[in-house]
Amino acid sequence: MRQDIAVRGSRRFRSVLLMVVIPVIIGGWVSVAASPSAVAADDAPCSTKAESRQLDFWLGDWVVKYPGRTATAASRVSLTLDKCLLTENWEGGNGHRGETMFAYSSDDQSWHGMFADNEGRVHLFEGKVAPGAAEFTGPSRGPNGQAVLNRIKVVRINANKVEQSWEKSADNGVTWTMEFQGEYSRKNP
Repeated sequence: MRQDIAVRGSRRFRSVLLMVVIPVIIGGWVSVAASPSAVAADDAPCSTKAESRQLDFWLGDWVVKYPGRTATAASRVSLTLDKCLLTENWEGGNGHRGETMFAYSSDDQSWHGMFADNEGRVHLFEGKVAPGAAEFTGPSRGPNGQAVLNRIKVVRINANKVEQSWEKSADNGVTWTMEFQGEYSRKNP
């Protein structure tokens, strides 16, 4: 009697197993098999998209000079995340370091950026990139809580020289004050 119950229970378990597990496995195979053909043209890798390559002129190792100052800084601009994210790692001197990241979003066809340094500053940007030039803007707060608009420009001068500027506006872009202007020269042209 016990053996009959065990056999019936075992058969029922196998039936449930076959009714539930097999369709799940087959469904998984079908979705895996369908995935490559279901990939949209917009899912192409960043490395192949012209929009994502527009800031590539800035890639490399750079010496950065500030007009009117004797100090120099170092910058390394590289690609990560399968060439989807451009990252600048910079050393400004006196222990001041930071990173700036830019990426093109195919979702909204816009460039986005983020700046962060080891002094606790973080800024977010949106912008446009054209051949040899980029401009990004983003809001922040000043030391007294006032609204500030930031604008970063990166301009290719030639294959071995790039200029970057950072301006701030306290009147929503009517007037601008230069906060940083750097001349980037390629270390090993």
